[in-house]
Amino acid sequence: MTDFDELLALERSGWDALCEGTGAAFYGSRMTEDGRMVLAHGVAMDRAQAAASLRDAPPWAGYELTDATLVPLGEGAAALVYTGRAWREGSETRFEALMSSAYVRTADGWRLALYQQTPIPD
Repeated sequence: MTDFDELLALERSGWDALCEGTGAAFYGSRMTEDGRMVLAHGVAMDRAQAAASLRDAPPWAGYELTDATLVPLGEGAAALVYTGRAWREGSETRFEALMSSAYVRTADGWRLALYQQTPIPD
């Protein structure tokens, strides 16, 4: 399996967790100790803050990831850049953004160091 395949599968696992309501546990264990999430609504969170915010977040009903590209960042590091779309049950509004996830390879496998969203205007 290539790094691209591994990281895309890992990214999908994160979105699956967000749909199942288990995103807090997933990202709390998958992010690096000093990891950050920079979200579309103008908030930057560390790992503990991100996990805490996901505990109360309503689950997504579904998602799509398209146009994924791998950007090598040096030995043992890479970013996955893609367009993400997600929607919640009972809402006609979809969240759509350009997203990037920077990962570092550790003894425990790939860990998320930085996640960033840039909303796509309607």
